[in-house]
Amino acid sequence: MSKKILITPRSFGKTSNLPFEMLEKYGYEIIRNDSGKQYTEEKLLEMVEDIDGIIVGLDPISEKVINRRKKLKVISKYGVGLDNIDLEAAKKNGIKVTFTPGANNESVADFAFSLMFSLSRSINKLDEIVRNNGWRKLIGTEIYGKTIGIIGTGAIGKGVAKRATGFNMEILGYDICPDKDFADRIGMKYVDKKTILEKSDFISLHVPLTDEMYHFIDEEELDMMKSTAFLINTSRGGIINEDALYYALKDKKISGAALDVFEIEPPINNKFTELDNIILSPHCGAATVDATNRMGVMAAEGLISVLENMEPKYLVK
Repeated sequence: MSKKILITPRSFGKTSNLPFEMLEKYGYEIIRNDSGKQYTEEKLLEMVEDIDGIIVGLDPISEKVINRRKKLKVISKYGVGLDNIDLEAAKKNGIKVTFTPGANNESVADFAFSLMFSLSRSINKLDEIVRNNGWRKLIGTEIYGKTIGIIGTGAIGKGVAKRATGFNMEILGYDICPDKDFADRIGMKYVDKKTILEKSDFISLHVPLTDEMYHFIDEEELDMMKSTAFLINTSRGGIINEDALYYALKDKKISGAALDVFEIEPPINNKFTELDNIILSPHCGAATVDATNRMGVMAAEGLISVLENMEPKYLVK
């Protein structure tokens, strides 16, 4: 009997058929997510019982879902953020978890920088003016020579820092595990949380969502920021207290923000839509042909390696 594979990310294999060809080579029965949206826990509970392996995006692989399975041997994360997978439950039940480190680093770093540009020059508003037959200039601010604060200097944060050097920016970093060799090479200075908030013109978040990082940016932190500063989050929702950010933007305590991630996704009827000093995007920092191809191949490799009794290259310990 062929092994049954559930693939939840809608972009898996969208830009290249190679990941599907890799799976089909082993004769797996593939169940694709054709719902057009992320699966809920309830939907996964309906589907998981006779599944041998899952390639998962942001869908919730909770303890309930894991406990419902009968044959599940591997969860292959299409990406790097693992907060939607109950790793303890997986380990307890002998289910291996793989992931795709490095696959989307450059795409997310590009996107974070593009959001900085869009905020600083109000590109979304300028586009809307012309589309509505207007011809009105908006006064923006330069990025060149300004100060960027990067919270989280893992692979993506480092990518943002390297891009910032091309704009002669003063680069401040904050990380519980600072990479001082990297900082010295590119001229980044590690500082404490208070300093990075008070001095930065742009703050970009690149940290995982852990208990310690939940609401890392709250009312107190927003009050420390410059009134001219911009905040960008392409990491995970929950790192910013969205209620606090809403009022900081509404009261013009900070100049603007850009969010690619939200505490609840999708953010239906979110009050941020009332504001004109925020850019909202649907968790698409990794949505490039390049990253999609890499993630697809790496996720397929991870799943195959476990099901075919080989050593996975990227196993979550």
